[in-house]
Amino acid sequence: MIREQAKKYKGIPLSILDLAMINEGSDAGESFKNSVSLAQHAEDWGFNRYWLAEHHNMPGVASSATSVIIGHVAGQTKSIRVGSGGIMLPNHAPLVIAEQFGTLDAMYPGRIDLGLGRAPGSDQATAYALRRTLHSGGEDFPQQVDELRTYFAGNPTDRVRAFPGAGQQLPIWLLGSSGFSAQLAAQLGLPFSFASHFAPAYMMQALQLYHQNFRPSKDLEKPYAMMGINLIAADTDEKAQYIATSMQQQFLNIRQGKMTQFTPPIEDINATWSPFEQEAVAQQSEAPSVIIGSPETVRRKLEEFIDLTKANELIISSGIFNHEDRLRSYEIISEIMD
Repeated sequence: MIREQAKKYKGIPLSILDLAMINEGSDAGESFKNSVSLAQHAEDWGFNRYWLAEHHNMPGVASSATSVIIGHVAGQTKSIRVGSGGIMLPNHAPLVIAEQFGTLDAMYPGRIDLGLGRAPGSDQATAYALRRTLHSGGEDFPQQVDELRTYFAGNPTDRVRAFPGAGQQLPIWLLGSSGFSAQLAAQLGLPFSFASHFAPAYMMQALQLYHQNFRPSKDLEKPYAMMGINLIAADTDEKAQYIATSMQQQFLNIRQGKMTQFTPPIEDINATWSPFEQEAVAQQSEAPSVIIGSPETVRRKLEEFIDLTKANELIISSGIFNHEDRLRSYEIISEIMD
């Protein structure tokens, strides 16, 4: 499951989560070019995997057709693992996902990861447009996961089979921002990725549930937890804090229910919010899973986060407007690996 050539920090592989953000004044085509560029650099720098996340009805996010973008990125790289962080399974028929990822795995063998989540990846109206029904709020997610795994198992006596997909050994991850998927991943003996980059309050509880309830399986002998972090690195703490104002504006827009493209950094972030909003964004920005700073600051806070969570792997999301700044951020991270 882990690339041998991947570099590590404190013995832990580092990976990348990309939302394919659409910058203000730009478009999806430019976003995809930037994703390919980052993935190619990440491969050269020794990152372990490059995941893309399914979101819908968001003008600032271009990763709605997640399987298509995964194929595009995998086709422009050579060895880095590429996958979904994640596919929101309740939005899809499990057979379709088995066929899509079976196809991807056939094209890029040994390089595709299938991460599954149970959230809609958007609002209720969009979820209805995707699913045509809201009879389930994700409660049947365990049954959907079981059906999907059945298609990959490829039992010759099954009436419905996935081609491609049947018999292919594709790594399946469960993703979550609460304890639900943590417990399910533990029961099924699957690797688990927790969205601590946007749900830090439930992080330690979910980890505890996963480790305490883990049952070894043919897929995994012992627990394997990958934790999400927001990380913005720059050559100085001051520049990193300035770059991070784009991410802070994104936090604020989400809180206010605004659907916007990703905005550029600003000099005075305090002029954009009320004291109450400032406190709310500060709580999010000051979580252990948010790291902003110079190489020394990043190194110290990464070590603290690893000591806190005992994570097996970290997956990094970086809300950075300027592509060159984003590349430099990941370059700095690569320089402190090994």
